[in-house]
Amino acid sequence: MRQLVLVACVAVLMAACAGPASSPGSGQEIRTESDQTDTDRRARARFELATAYFSRGQMEVALDEVKQALAARPDMAEAYNLRGLIYSNLNEATLAEESFRRALQLNGRDADAMHNYGFFLCQQRRYADAEIQFTNALAQPQYRDVIRTLLAQGVCQARAGQLEAAERSLQRAYELDAANPFIAYNLTEVLYRRGNYERARFYIRRVNLQREQSSAQTLWLAMRIEQKLGNARGVDEFGAQLRSRYPTAPETLAYERGRFDD
Repeated sequence: MRQLVLVACVAVLMAACAGPASSPGSGQEIRTESDQTDTDRRARARFELATAYFSRGQMEVALDEVKQALAARPDMAEAYNLRGLIYSNLNEATLAEESFRRALQLNGRDADAMHNYGFFLCQQRRYADAEIQFTNALAQPQYRDVIRTLLAQGVCQARAGQLEAAERSLQRAYELDAANPFIAYNLTEVLYRRGNYERARFYIRRVNLQREQSSAQTLWLAMRIEQKLGNARGVDEFGAQLRSRYPTAPETLAYERGRFDD
């Protein structure tokens, strides 16, 4: 169960990278529709198809489309960023890293590529390198996905065992988006691991009050907190919910076996 901090929000942390190739303030001329050549339009169309296929989980089709985009425009930074995500999903780590590096060579201010490269590095357990990429992304002026990167950074720091830093990152993310259940869940998990059970109870309670946000994982985490606080009634209440809603879930099995620390 210790991997829940990372696993709970992978889909949220991975971008579809549909943003512009240039960041504001890059010093480059902004390209408008009248500047587009037929080659540019063909590359953009292929890129957008690749993004759509990626979002639907059709990785090989997405890869074929992004290859065609790059054949038309070899300097298309966001296409390399997307290619990195695709290769990462296909467990091709070397090709993924090459793609992210190429994206940043072409556009050194692309915070989206920094974010995706950072999360890839975290998945590879290269935590110090991942921290550099997240920090660089957050330092970019006018970056619009600060919350997503703070969440990813906190998740990665927690996985690295850097719980104090993880709490700071996730607390900042929570202050910016208190309604986000992924942030609240991961902040709760960090507080639980740090032994701050009362605060952990506060955050996970807000998630579980919304039935559409609660899950076997969130109920199990709440139950473990109540067990640490010596609240047998609370344990029983969450146990009843687990049995009723998720009778075959691993969390329910762990509860029935009394394995609260797994």
